[in-house]
Parts: sequence; structure tokens; C-alpha cells
Amino acid sequence: MISFKPKNWLAAAAVIVAIGGLFDSVYLTIHHYTAEPVPCSITEGCEMVLTSAYAEVAGLPLAIFGAAAYFFVLIFAAMTLFGRRGMWLLYGILATMMALFSAWLIYVQAVLIGAFCQFCLLSALSSSLLFVIFVVSLISKPIPPPERIEE
Repeated sequence: MISFKPKNWLAAAAVIVAIGGLFDSVYLTIHHYTAEPVPCSITEGCEMVLTSAYAEVAGLPLAIFGAAAYFFVLIFAAMTLFGRRGMWLLYGILATMMALFSAWLIYVQAVLIGAFCQFCLLSALSSSLLFVIFVVSLISKPIPPPERIEE
């Protein structure tokens, strides 16, 4: 039977990664609405990616949807830390959806746009890590207590 009760260190790691992803998405959202260029020191395609037709849905930047997703995954992981173990399944569903969508967006950057945004790649890394944390929680087994040695 699959357990949806992670070890506390996994939920804590998820909280930390979600905070990082949330900051990244909020940063991109702010830059979208202030129309300031995003400094790209690692890749050269930030502006090309962030101003492409793929950067918005219904007039809203993808980053705002990312911020919302990171916010909810953060809440689900934090609630798990505080004893609401049922929230871990919701965390896992959302983390899986985020990782799959991030994979699609990497494809869009690589093939359809032909440029990469380092902040978008950071978000993809964050969502992938959130998914990996969930998978590790499913396959990790609790350490059994030591057996008594009879003399």
C-alpha cells in the first residue's frame, strides 16, 4: 500500500524549494508588469522568451500562474509539516502537474522559441525538485526499530 505520509525532512525540503520557486515566479511577474528587462547573466534569451506569444495566457503572464502554484504547493507541504498528512497527496498531485508543465515549457524554449530564460529554467528546476521529493516520499520506507538481542 502506498503511504502519503512523508518523513518530516522531505516536507521541510519541499517547503524550502517551494519558497525559492515562489520568489522566482513573483520576480518574473513583477518584471512583466513593470516592463523592465530581466537581467540575463547566464543565458541570452530571457527577453525573447518572456515577451514571446508563449509567455502569456489570457493576457496574464505564465509567471503569475507559477506563483499561484508555488504558493499552494508551499501551503500543502507546510500543512503536512504541522500534522495534516492528508495534504501530502494534494502536494504530490500539484507537484506532478507543475513538473510536467515545466517539461513542456522547456520544450517550448528549446524548439519553438530557440532561446532560454535562466529564471524560467530555475522555475523548471524547482518544480522538478518538488516532484522528485514527492517520488522519494513514496518509495522511501521507514527505518524499522532495532531488534532486541536476547542473551
